[in-house]
Amino acid sequence: MNPRYDFKGQVALVTGASSGLGLATAQAFAESGAAVALVDRDEARLKAAADALLAAGHRVIAITCDVSDEAQAKAAVAGTVAEFGRLDMAYNNAGILGPMCEMSEETLEGFDATQSVNLRGVWTFMKHELLQMKKQGSGAIVNCSSLGGLVGLPGRAAYHASKHGVIGLTKSAALDVASTGIRVNAVCPGCIETPMGDEIAPAAMTEFLKLQPIGRLGRPEEVAAAVLWLCSPAASMVLGVALPVDGGFVAH
Repeated sequence: MNPRYDFKGQVALVTGASSGLGLATAQAFAESGAAVALVDRDEARLKAAADALLAAGHRVIAITCDVSDEAQAKAAVAGTVAEFGRLDMAYNNAGILGPMCEMSEETLEGFDATQSVNLRGVWTFMKHELLQMKKQGSGAIVNCSSLGGLVGLPGRAAYHASKHGVIGLTKSAALDVASTGIRVNAVCPGCIETPMGDEIAPAAMTEFLKLQPIGRLGRPEEVAAAVLWLCSPAASMVLGVALPVDGGFVAH
């Protein structure tokens, strides 16, 4: 059983919140008492996710947003604060797989599209989250990197470049605000049972799982548990880390 946190009176924002890791984390925040802003570019799936949480009695809003657009990111953070009065926690999770081929076969368009969501999308939201949190003098941000931010794998250059970049952003931002009452960290999920994971070819997934010592796919709620811990007072001395949630992959 996962630890339970009391986030009553606090406000969380989650990007990529319509499914997978984002939805599991938004639900975990809500079940712990937080008001939650769900952010995603898929309007239909986002509405369904928010409606389900509202029906369960939680305080949530849905904000349709392209995370790569700074103006939209700024508006999403401002809309969250306008609705709930503050912002205490954020999980910058939105991401795409991008091209899966040898680097020499990648296109500029595919590379740029991957960086715009996975890297610039974290930068846009973290910038405006930090501006709000600095006004408050408190807050916790968790960025979603990946196992791909810690290691290299063939056929994934654009994706791994973006996720390595997220760790660099996280560490630098953590140092920027270390003395202000704000903590910034990252999680690095391994292979998790999500819609994004479903995009990986079965043969490739089989090979990947051979390197994930736990011998199974992770569950979205296992990543959500790590995010909530990093946002909680239990992690008050933890900042600038890239926490593997990978079933032992990087322990090799």
